[in-house]
Amino acid sequence: MKQRTLAREVSIQGSALHTGEAVTLTMKPAPADHGIVFQRTDLNGAPLIIPRVDLVTDLVRATTIQSGHAKIHTVEHVLSALHGCGIDNVLIEMNASEPPIMDGSAKPFVNLILQGEPVEQDKEREYFTLDTPVSVTRGDSSIIALPADELKISCTSADNRGIHTQHLSLTIDPDSYITQIAASRTFTIYEDIEELLKLGKIKGGSLDCAVVIKGDKIISKEPLRFKDEFVRHKILDIVGDVMLLGQPLKAHIVATRPGHAINAELTKALFERLQEKKKGPKKKEKARPLPPLPTETSLDIRRVLDTIPHRYPFVMIDRVVEFIGEDELVAIKNVTINEPYFTGHFPTNPVMPGVLQLEAMAQAAGIIMLRRTAQAGRTAFFMSADKVKFRKPVRPGDQIIINAKITKVRGDKLAAAECNCTVDGQVVSSAELMFAMAGADEE
Repeated sequence: MKQRTLAREVSIQGSALHTGEAVTLTMKPAPADHGIVFQRTDLNGAPLIIPRVDLVTDLVRATTIQSGHAKIHTVEHVLSALHGCGIDNVLIEMNASEPPIMDGSAKPFVNLILQGEPVEQDKEREYFTLDTPVSVTRGDSSIIALPADELKISCTSADNRGIHTQHLSLTIDPDSYITQIAASRTFTIYEDIEELLKLGKIKGGSLDCAVVIKGDKIISKEPLRFKDEFVRHKILDIVGDVMLLGQPLKAHIVATRPGHAINAELTKALFERLQEKKKGPKKKEKARPLPPLPTETSLDIRRVLDTIPHRYPFVMIDRVVEFIGEDELVAIKNVTINEPYFTGHFPTNPVMPGVLQLEAMAQAAGIIMLRRTAQAGRTAFFMSADKVKFRKPVRPGDQIIINAKITKVRGDKLAAAECNCTVDGQVVSSAELMFAMAGADEE
């Protein structure tokens, strides 16, 4: 089966359940292998967050993920809709910390996805097919994942009094998800509301976005959408929470009284199993670097490190100040007396080596190409330099302004660039560079 994205950008507005904030959520098309990525446009630098189980920080009545200072609360309904509709690649921009709750179901997000017109891409979808049983238990809740050649969920939902016990078993595909799961709304026990308010939760909660259970009565602004709506919503949450695995899952999940905490435990256990299946010695999983996106107008040091493979002491870009179109950028490198090369170059007259200025220009040009191709896991390899000139010495305390512009591109694999470095408005070095783009399997 092919990967899928959206044909066009779509947006939705509303209020968040727990924070009560007004929020606009926009889904944008993304290239193959991009994955699902959130972006907080309201924060400085518009940080990106890749939804993964190792970024989960809070599981009280919702699933919260955090990367650095950036958080996204209540991601499960959006992820559930994307997973249920078979969407692999999309950029989700938000101007607040939590998606809108809408009517408490995933149906508004499904409608948004359908409005964006899902389209197939030229890459095959990669599944994690479970090959051995995995189980987790928490109190009177348990989940078992069994090997299967499809995603199937068998769920039993019950409260402490056993009044509203419901059971449903369903194979999850876009058709069954859209018609049988997406419209089921979130629900809560009446006696839990006061405690949730004390915890600072459900500030935006109302009967417009939730069903309340009080004893044997159901309080709702409209009749139940399904006779067994509660267990269907539990399945909706499971579909969203297991998406934090990072790729679609093939397994039969059997859940009894599930919730976000135990869902996350299962996803962590599945993630560990996914690691064990990888060939070679077991390595600590790290996120695949995400290349600069066309929507990013600048890069802070975190995003620079996401983009290029270099590390101390060979990172020669501190910040990308701006991208000019798709072929040009302006970056900076702050030169301090703490640079390791000043120890020997030269002890009594410290000067930045010209070859490192050349490297800074090459890294800047490589970032432009990585942004143009927008494919994770690729590296820009410096091949040659021509018309290299060093005009003035660069000393501790200087701030180098790096200007790089792509002048020729051949099939997104070879590129030429014109670059220069300036200090206080004066050119200190310049060069014409050639480099190649390659993935890990091409190196």
